[in-house]
Amino acid sequence: MEMLKAAAEEIIEGIKRCIEELNMKEVERLIELLIGAKEKKTFIVGIGRSGFVARAFALRLMNLGFNVYFLGETITPAAEKGDLLIAISGTGATKMVLTASTAAKDIGATVIAITSFPESPLGQMADLVVTVKGRTKMGWPREEDYLARQIMGEREPLTPLGSVFENNCMVFLDSLIVELMHRMGRTEEDLKRRHATIE
Repeated sequence: MEMLKAAAEEIIEGIKRCIEELNMKEVERLIELLIGAKEKKTFIVGIGRSGFVARAFALRLMNLGFNVYFLGETITPAAEKGDLLIAISGTGATKMVLTASTAAKDIGATVIAITSFPESPLGQMADLVVTVKGRTKMGWPREEDYLARQIMGEREPLTPLGSVFENNCMVFLDSLIVELMHRMGRTEEDLKRRHATIE
């Protein structure tokens, strides 16, 4: 169980460091855009593990009363000018996320990128970038050369592929929901009333 404990400690420390390093101006703008778009449609997109994080965030926004959709579901309605798209991609280079973000921009929706690489294609396209630090499965640009890291004395993290970004992102977005609850005057009871009853 030595590796389990070591990995857990690394994950917890990584999350703490990520939250401390958040740019609160970016976070404040994200909150403003979310609350401002409450009566419009909010679309969330993410692929793979980032998609799981995106779905969890969409669920909580729904519990808060937002008109929210996870992109790719067959019941997703048409996006319109003034709607919001939140794109979650550690690398900022995930093709399907970029395609969705480009389409949203063309329609006139506001695009928010949550990524580790603000200089990535997604970051450059977005109206707002919220930087969530984390090791992704491949950095953008692909400069995470193994030999170079070894020469510099850097070791591989214990968590595989993009896990650090997704863990950090999950905690950040769950914490963001609590801040939204506070600002909107909502309680856990309010969220429970909108939670699924057919399960």
